[in-house]
Amino acid sequence: MSTIDTGLTLLKSAAGRVSAVNGWMGNAFKGWMPTGLYARALLIMIVPMVILQSVVAFVFMERHWNTVTRRLSAAVVQDIAALIDVYKGYPQDKDRDQIRRIAQQRLGLVVDFLPAGDMPPPGPKPFFSLLDQTLSVQLGRQIGRSFWIDTVGRSNLVEIRIQLDDAVMRVFAQRSAAYASNSEIFLFWMVGTSSILLIVSVLFLRNQIKPILRLADAAESFGKGREAPNFRPRGAREVRRAAGAFLEMKSRIERAMEQRTAMLAGVSHDLRTILTRFKLELELIGDSPELEGMRKDVDEMSMMLEDYLAFARGDSGEQSQPTDMAQALEELRSDAERHGHIATVTFTGLPVVTVKPASFKRCLANLVTNAARYGKAIAISGQRDHRYLIVTVDDDGPGIPSHLREEVFKPFLRLDNARNQDEGGTGLGLAIARDIARSHGGDITLGDSPMGGLRASVRIPV
Repeated sequence: MSTIDTGLTLLKSAAGRVSAVNGWMGNAFKGWMPTGLYARALLIMIVPMVILQSVVAFVFMERHWNTVTRRLSAAVVQDIAALIDVYKGYPQDKDRDQIRRIAQQRLGLVVDFLPAGDMPPPGPKPFFSLLDQTLSVQLGRQIGRSFWIDTVGRSNLVEIRIQLDDAVMRVFAQRSAAYASNSEIFLFWMVGTSSILLIVSVLFLRNQIKPILRLADAAESFGKGREAPNFRPRGAREVRRAAGAFLEMKSRIERAMEQRTAMLAGVSHDLRTILTRFKLELELIGDSPELEGMRKDVDEMSMMLEDYLAFARGDSGEQSQPTDMAQALEELRSDAERHGHIATVTFTGLPVVTVKPASFKRCLANLVTNAARYGKAIAISGQRDHRYLIVTVDDDGPGIPSHLREEVFKPFLRLDNARNQDEGGTGLGLAIARDIARSHGGDITLGDSPMGGLRASVRIPV
């Protein structure tokens, strides 16, 4: 292997490791990020503002504040050095009254002289010791004598003691004369104005998010087969455009459903007229074994026609309304028992659910009818929580093989040869049931029943 190949291999390996680390960091970052648009938009506003203010504050503290404090401290130390020079150059001032007067009237310092002796022990240092550090540097640089400072004892004064040849000079200076004390005002204004701007931004952003939430609620309600009252495009131009596109799509879907319903109503009327004519003619002919078979065929054709039309028509036209599901399941149990089956019903949770009552009852009735056709015992259970309504129908029949449980939802597909040779239908019961469940925003799944047969589970959002 050449040197170039070895280098390429190393580069590919390094790139792979970098990509893996990048992916790991991205996944970890996504885990910490909020999922809502409102929270993410707030982060987009808050994080840059906090970073910008942190940088500005750091630059201000590091540059302006430090520089001003250093210059102020240097000026105070220069005044003290001048007083020391005066003290040493004019020994005729025995009582040092002139030095005290000059220091207080001209320099704003309170000067006193103590007997010569040892300096006090070092006092506690403040947590933020910028003034201590600056004064110490300036005293060592300009005066070059032993000194002791206290910036903590008195909040508005700074005490400085300097060892002279025959005495100790004690100086009291205003803290504001040696320290840039207006930084708190700067921080207060920075934080205060940022908070006000942030509150205004949050309120504005909240008003901008509301139309998006209304659009999402309207789309979700339409997916569940419910109306979204008083919904109209609002908000920014892009949100209004999306809301207008949704309303246009909704109206097209409703028009298509209305046209299909009207066409099917006409077909239904014409076919029912012919079947009614057949029935009348058979009644006028009389009774015979052959005619009885023909009547049975006509009745079967009527039932098939109703199933076809119900499948094609769906649940269009019916409005959603609060429905007592516990009572609806009890009615299904009574119907099953009237037809000679053993049925039980259980329900947990709040029973009132907003659905299209007639179509949803037809969905459950198709499942119960399917269970009654192939089993003797039926167990119906319902459960409602804050998110979903789940209804399960169990039977003790032969069940359906797992690889065919999705196939049976196809229209006109029948598995009677595999389940029961004597009973049959149009092959639309499960297709109609799933179509109704999906029109409510849910679905139907099939599985194994604890009773040994088939379990059909309906889950719709509430």
